[in-house]
Amino acid sequence: MRLKISSAGAGSFILKLSHAILVNPQATTANVEIASAEGAANSTGRSLVVLKASSVVEIEAAFASAIEQQVRALVVSADPFFMAQRAQVVGLAADRRLPAIYPFREFVEEGGLMSYGPSLASAYRKAGLYAGRILKGTKPGELPVERPVAFQFLINLKTAKSLGLTVPAGIWRLSTR
Repeated sequence: MRLKISSAGAGSFILKLSHAILVNPQATTANVEIASAEGAANSTGRSLVVLKASSVVEIEAAFASAIEQQVRALVVSADPFFMAQRAQVVGLAADRRLPAIYPFREFVEEGGLMSYGPSLASAYRKAGLYAGRILKGTKPGELPVERPVAFQFLINLKTAKSLGLTVPAGIWRLSTR
């Protein structure tokens, strides 16, 4: 299987494949993530397969459903459950030769194809700084709410090669590493 990536303007690309999103239905953000993914799919004239899993057995079933529905690309939502089960998720994607994008670099380090998201290490450092300020007497309500400002885009070329994918130089240059 070859992945065709075509340029769609400065710094963006379009995947010409059917796709799915894997979400944890127990997560408070699940409905928002699904609505956002459906909106993106609709805006490009594509349909979206929503795969739901909140247990190890359901992850297996979700991947079986993806193959049954001929999904060709997968987005894994940012959920602590999937982070904890990343070896299983990455392994199933590899076994089924399903290209996937993950929310954190740890998935790519586990062998996943690509990730785009904030640095968890940076977020944990920030949480430690906040904890230190609270322990020194700052009231939590006085601390500003901060969102990540830096995001990492990583591509695992070894995984791409094992999937028979070619990553164009323009996309590779966009990657953080």
